[in-house]
Amino acid sequence: MTTLSPENSLSARQSASFILGLHPTVRTEAWKFLTGYYSWQSSQDERLTVDSTRRKNYEALCQMYQKIQPLLENLHRNFIETRNSITYDIKKLYDKDPLGNVLLDKKRLEKILLLSYVCNTQAEYQQGFHEMVMIFQLMVEHDHETFWLFQFFLQKTEHSCVINIGVGKNLDMLNTLINFLDPVFAEHLKGKGAGAVPSLFPWFCLCFQRAFKTFDDVWRLWEVLLTGKPCRNFQVLVAYSMLQMVRQQVLQESMTGDDILLACNNLIDLDADELISAACIVYAELIQKDVPQSLKDFFL
Repeated sequence: MTTLSPENSLSARQSASFILGLHPTVRTEAWKFLTGYYSWQSSQDERLTVDSTRRKNYEALCQMYQKIQPLLENLHRNFIETRNSITYDIKKLYDKDPLGNVLLDKKRLEKILLLSYVCNTQAEYQQGFHEMVMIFQLMVEHDHETFWLFQFFLQKTEHSCVINIGVGKNLDMLNTLINFLDPVFAEHLKGKGAGAVPSLFPWFCLCFQRAFKTFDDVWRLWEVLLTGKPCRNFQVLVAYSMLQMVRQQVLQESMTGDDILLACNNLIDLDADELISAACIVYAELIQKDVPQSLKDFFL
């Protein structure tokens, strides 16, 4: 009989999440494992202890924030500007479903975003974080879960959606990937289509969530990113696959950079499984080639 070591068992569970996706009834709990909120090897009692600790730590951070808030308001101009930006962004969110049912609590969302801004010095607030945290708030019940899942998601995905950390690198590697796999398209993007690829930064900042038709599709892709399978930085393969959807039109119509960006922005209501499959095919093609060292280091 074959038995799985803890390491192989972990790999098997992550592979199942990647290949099959998560059923909605287990998603909330499974995400706590995928993000690192819980250890894969933890017992039920250990998870109860961890959750209690995370709740207490969150409450302690809230208390700390309340104490230093006057200081932040008086001494840090950026704090006032950021708080105003968060308030403005949240006001624009739809908080009800088509039937009029309230989907989210905007006050709680604002509190979590402000706390994240103050506590996470690596990932300062950027436009789009309000939409990402909203996704987590829709998934779980308690504020401390929303807060920590967002923090762990950023860490697990190597801050790839943060403008001053991962987004620029993603765009650079997307260009490198296009140059390597599709020289004809790359030549057009350097010439008449110049400026299109750098303008695709919202794809990475929002982890593609505006490209999908349902929250389930968003969660499906994010789950793949969390598994690290089939490779690191899978988000760049996703972006490449989306660009390939408009490639033929771009070349046939000899589109400018602005027109390419418009065509890319019209990529909405996508199916996550189809996009993931397309990106996996790109990866399968990539590993069959003599890959430049920069791509090898980035993906492998």
